[in-house]
Amino acid sequence: MILPIYIYGSPVLREVAQDIDAAAYPNLQELISDMFETMSDADGVGLAAPQVGLPIRLFCIDLTPVAEEVPKGMPFKQVFINAEIYERGGANVKMGEGCLSLPGLNEDVVRPSKIRIRYLDENLKERDEEFDGYPARVIQHEYDHIDGIVFTDRVAPIRKNLIRSKLAAFTKGKFRAAYRCKLAR
Repeated sequence: MILPIYIYGSPVLREVAQDIDAAAYPNLQELISDMFETMSDADGVGLAAPQVGLPIRLFCIDLTPVAEEVPKGMPFKQVFINAEIYERGGANVKMGEGCLSLPGLNEDVVRPSKIRIRYLDENLKERDEEFDGYPARVIQHEYDHIDGIVFTDRVAPIRKNLIRSKLAAFTKGKFRAAYRCKLAR
């Protein structure tokens, strides 16, 4: 089922999400499936649970549409539950980012090129992995969502001033998106 994507200005996007207790989420697999379907429908490569109105520590990535950016041997489609990035390193790289919760807005963001992350996969199996390059960027972007951070929080201060009116427009429902959205106040 395609879920509505919550738009910038929705309070859930600013909440620090809570860990998932598997026993409390008997429909976890259904939620994960719905999130992948929602992400695909919106032409995204990542989607965090707060973006569909759930303040839980869950995000999904599917890098299939950008396969040329993914190092060989790295999975394209992955689920991260109760994730914790505990190491960041490598070069700081500036790259354009967008977000399904801010349709049509793209800005440069500086992020470390490598991360180490502990998480549970979709089968609740513990994982501890290192990612670099584009996968590390997407994971950090989605991880920010579960910490109540949106990518515009990380743009240079001068750019943030320049996009202030665009951000205000989102909070008033003045945006266009080719997918189902929700602005919760």
